[in-house]
Amino acid sequence: MSEKQRTIKQAVSVSGVGLHTGKPVTITFNPAPENHWYKFQRTDVEGQPIIEADADLVVDTSRGTTLEKNGVRVYTTEHVLAALVGLGIDNCLIQMTAPEMPIMDGSSWKFIEALEAAEIIEQDAERTYFELTENLTYEDPVKKVEMLAVSQDTYRCTVMVDYNSEVLGTQHAGIYDIAQFKTEISKCRTFVFLHELEMLLEHNLIKGGDLNNAIVLVDKELPKEKIDHLKKVFKQEQVEVKGKGVLNNTKLHFYNEPARHKLLDIIGDMALVGKPLKIHILAARPGHAGNVAFAKKIKQMIRDEATRKKKNLHIPYDLNKTPLYDINMIQKILPHRQPFLFIDKIMEMTEEGIIGVKNVSMNEDFFRGHFPGAPVFPGVLQIEAMAQVGGIFSLSKVPDPENYLTYFMSMDKVKFKQQVIPGDTLVFKLILLTPIRRGIVHMRGEAFVRDKMVMEAEMMAMLVKVKGKEVKQPVEIN
Repeated sequence: MSEKQRTIKQAVSVSGVGLHTGKPVTITFNPAPENHWYKFQRTDVEGQPIIEADADLVVDTSRGTTLEKNGVRVYTTEHVLAALVGLGIDNCLIQMTAPEMPIMDGSSWKFIEALEAAEIIEQDAERTYFELTENLTYEDPVKKVEMLAVSQDTYRCTVMVDYNSEVLGTQHAGIYDIAQFKTEISKCRTFVFLHELEMLLEHNLIKGGDLNNAIVLVDKELPKEKIDHLKKVFKQEQVEVKGKGVLNNTKLHFYNEPARHKLLDIIGDMALVGKPLKIHILAARPGHAGNVAFAKKIKQMIRDEATRKKKNLHIPYDLNKTPLYDINMIQKILPHRQPFLFIDKIMEMTEEGIIGVKNVSMNEDFFRGHFPGAPVFPGVLQIEAMAQVGGIFSLSKVPDPENYLTYFMSMDKVKFKQQVIPGDTLVFKLILLTPIRRGIVHMRGEAFVRDKMVMEAEMMAMLVKVKGKEVKQPVEIN
């Protein structure tokens, strides 16, 4: 069932101070048109510039996620973005009177309250999701961060944190659907170890921090002089911790609130992909740097898919129609012969690409040695078959193809997604990625069985004129 995009009915404001800058700030959530997504507007800067919520604009992840465009920055965006995603809002303009989002209580809850008060409404445009067809991974071996995204019919997230601390220990958190964000995640506050907090205070890096906007974890007993110092720094009459635990004995909303806050950060940072997600993210020891790197990988997948669709050949194709080239015509173009001719017919060809067909038969010579008890069309031969289709396309660009050969130069982004077995009809679809110059042919290919992609690759080959055994120079094709 299709879903509609959503925005808010009216503007609503939230005021506070920035955690790191300490500057007072008012942010105003505004309704936005369809396909707008999330954008920030610095009303305190001349010209009131707009900075998109875009992973490609991230310039710092050391103490939050910072965006910059044309020299103008927006700091600590993750909690606001998480609230928007968690409420299923697709389009919103966030105006701000200072460079940093207000920290509030260190969670997304105050933003949730404000947005609900503004009333969420449907728009006319359909919502489009990013969905995975294969697993996506990210790893930072230095920080021991591991992230995995798998296909899912909703937006799920599972997190594990392990800081080698007796106080925090190993914690897990998860939501089965983004609709659980409000009740299960939005109130979970940011956390910091006391020794980290002291370092930040010494360097004047959290000017807006106090004991009301973070959970401060204490992993060793505090002497009286340290407690007195903290009272002075935070301007608090009472600063205490009973043994090891939480400063001022803050009552946690959940026993695993730190892990849940890490999940909140992931939701906020992944908003920088630029569209709603239908995936399951599993993360171990995540942080803003890893979250943003993962978001960038997804953005690149979206760009690649858009490029592929832009240059897409006509699909669906009719395998019952008369082929453009049958096997006899193919043999007049390609020098290959059995048992190394892997193409049976060419169905379609344009200036940009070609569609070829291979009928996989149990009579293939290689099945005698390649898993005869469980025959599978070898991946390397699928690549060769795809290359032969590309060869026909390349040779079609010269007036005397019998005097040319195509030689492999490189393969990239090769992926095998499903076994191909006897009885399958393998359809190869190739598109030209760059114009042919000096005989260099660069193509992207995809292979399908019953309209399901089973293999893909990018290939580069050289078209060379031959005469007998003498190889001439590459041909120039304009």
